[in-house]
Amino acid sequence: MIMSPISLAFKNCKKEKRPALLTYTVAGDHTKKKSLEILNSISSHVDICEIGFPHNTPIADGGQIQTSSYRAIKNGIKMKDVFQIVKKFKKNINAKPVILMGYYNMIYQYGENKFLKKCKQTGVNGLIVVDLPWPDNKIFAKKCKNNLVSFIQLLSPTTSQARMEKIIKDSHEMIYLISMLSTTGGKLKVSPKTILKNYNKVKKINKSKNLVIGFGITSKNISSFKTADGCVVGSEICKKISQSIEKRQNPVTNVSNMVKNLKKKIS
Repeated sequence: MIMSPISLAFKNCKKEKRPALLTYTVAGDHTKKKSLEILNSISSHVDICEIGFPHNTPIADGGQIQTSSYRAIKNGIKMKDVFQIVKKFKKNINAKPVILMGYYNMIYQYGENKFLKKCKQTGVNGLIVVDLPWPDNKIFAKKCKNNLVSFIQLLSPTTSQARMEKIIKDSHEMIYLISMLSTTGGKLKVSPKTILKNYNKVKKINKSKNLVIGFGITSKNISSFKTADGCVVGSEICKKISQSIEKRQNPVTNVSNMVKNLKKKIS
């Protein structure tokens, strides 16, 4: 059986005895050209690229990601542009697996089958749909699998063990553990030690699937999560793009340097 690009990325990281580094950027922030340049510049440092499709009413995203989304929307970024960015990025010799992250209503409006066909055509490897929880996502998750797109389930600190076991059973090769009850980019309300305790509890139930931690992970605390399968950094990257624009600096260089530093901290 051929290993998926996402599974292969985790396998390679485990060989290097480090967690996978997953980064999140919003497609088209702050322009299509710059968005693609940022992805190309970080591809040699990152293991998996999460790319958000801009949304005007996000429910899980904090201020930094909202700002990135609004910039992209203001610049006219549509779903077709998101797929164009992914397609062009995948032509890069150093391109990494791509996970699209967003909200179901945009997929619904685009058309589920059309959306998944486009994912397959452009090289999207995984999908996180924030507002489509288990078990409501079971039918769509099956459609994803049929199109060779991994549907990534979410777990939160309040997910009961009984529910967790069912979600893990229905998961594909990767599961996203939300570190705390917050939107993205919030300061950690609990200690890394507490987060890892919850993480290890999930790992005891989940023996075979890759488990990553997201929400509140930054360059200041990422080294605390070296025992995880993977860590997601998003809001801090979006903030770096905002700061670069405000200071009239090159966001491509600044984000690339930041991601390179993140990689060093978990290696």
